[in-house]
Amino acid sequence: MIKKILAVLALGMAMTPLAALAQGKVAVVDVQAAILQSDAAQQRLDGVRNEEGYKADKDEFDRLREELDKLVREFQKDAAVMSQEQQDTSRRRLASKQADLEHVGGKLQQAEQATGQALLQEMSPMVQEVLRELIATEGIGLLLQRTSVIHADPGYSITAKVTDKLNQLSAAN
Repeated sequence: MIKKILAVLALGMAMTPLAALAQGKVAVVDVQAAILQSDAAQQRLDGVRNEEGYKADKDEFDRLREELDKLVREFQKDAAVMSQEQQDTSRRRLASKQADLEHVGGKLQQAEQATGQALLQEMSPMVQEVLRELIATEGIGLLLQRTSVIHADPGYSITAKVTDKLNQLSAAN
């Protein structure tokens, strides 16, 4: 009796992969990456990065980063011979410069994120069309969003294919 149960369980376990194969292959996609890596997205992001306001913020960010790096080097070099009051003053300057850098960096990041979100919304219908096509042509039975997967070998990813198809659709329009 136990042998029969074990045989049935073993047979069931052996057939599980066959059942999965019969239903189609499994694939993973990172929709956000596919969109943001597309030619249209790169052109739009380049446009944002070439705007005067963005360029001014980027220049300020670079200047603040250089100043912060210089202050850090000076503090590390001179800290051993500084009085406690001088160290406290230097630390306050470092913290202030770091806060300024984070503020300007946040403005840059916000500009890019706003553009990225707009792109995701605008290109969503095209992505759905591309995914339907790839699901049909590749025989995909299960498509998972990359952010929901703990591990997937690169061979399961169709993200690059989605980006290529988006580029083809953009070029055709």
